Amino acid sequence: MDNEVVDLINKIKEKYAAQGQNFKSYLEGLLYQDYTHYWDYIAVDSLLTLQKPKTLIPDEMIFIIYHQITELYFKLSLHELEQIASAKNNISVQFFTDRVRRINAYFKNLANSFEIMVDGMEPEQFLKFRMSLLPASGFQSAQYRMIEMYATSFERLVAKDKREELKDKSIEEQFKYIYWQAGATETDTGNKTLTLTKFEQKYGDELLRLAKTNKACNLWAIYESLNETDKQNQDLIAELRNLDLNVNVNWPLMHYKSAVKYLQKPKEDVAATGGTNWQKYLPPRFQLRIFYPELFTQDELTNWGKF
Repeated sequence: MDNEVVDLINKIKEKYAAQGQNFKSYLEGLLYQDYTHYWDYIAVDSLLTLQKPKTLIPDEMIFIIYHQITELYFKLSLHELEQIASAKNNISVQFFTDRVRRINAYFKNLANSFEIMVDGMEPEQFLKFRMSLLPASGFQSAQYRMIEMYATSFERLVAKDKREELKDKSIEEQFKYIYWQAGATETDTGNKTLTLTKFEQKYGDELLRLAKTNKACNLWAIYESLNETDKQNQDLIAELRNLDLNVNVNWPLMHYKSAVKYLQKPKEDVAATGGTNWQKYLPPRFQLRIFYPELFTQDELTNWGKF
């Protein structure tokens, strides 16, 4: 064996010795270990069995796969956000910028793929199979809510008519008026839809814990902790601005475009599957949800969702 191979073996031996492990046993295990195959490593066979249509309508498969892709991109985004949060006490502006840039790339792909789905289903098929999905709704994506909580200070997720009143209140009190409740509340009665009730039962406690945990390590809190020089880093500012626009403008507008195509009718709009009030919930100009208002001009804030 050449010296390079011997050196590698010695390093591996030192690694296992440091953990009190028997190097020879691991070496013997390597002898019998099978090769890694793509289909096993990516779990392709299992992945391709996760689509379970409720109907025999062909385009339902497109709907399911797209939303599964969406959740995987959300998981990628959370992976980056968790890295930033973990590095909050010793984070470099380059690391911060690179991770936010990755998230923006994920959301760019999300927006593009959503457009493909919008144009890739027949409205007649969608309006049929959607009735078998009640009361499920994309509104119930907990990962999307987690992304929001990692991205900004929690008070900026409070319903816009309550933000000023509750800005100094506890997170528990603010959580009662989280903006998304308005999107799943019956217009006529003001009662919570079953979609919202079930979502809160499953994820409410977990999301509240995350909101409290992230008080000091959301992206805005970390940005505010930077020194003045790093705060002026134009690459970081640009990526944070893009993230704000991607999550709070571009992504909701793609949903709105989809809803208009499939649910808007000349006489009376069709309700969303979960009973969500999509006409008022999806357009960014109504929610005025902005992660980093300090990074935008007054004109941009005034025209939020229009540019």
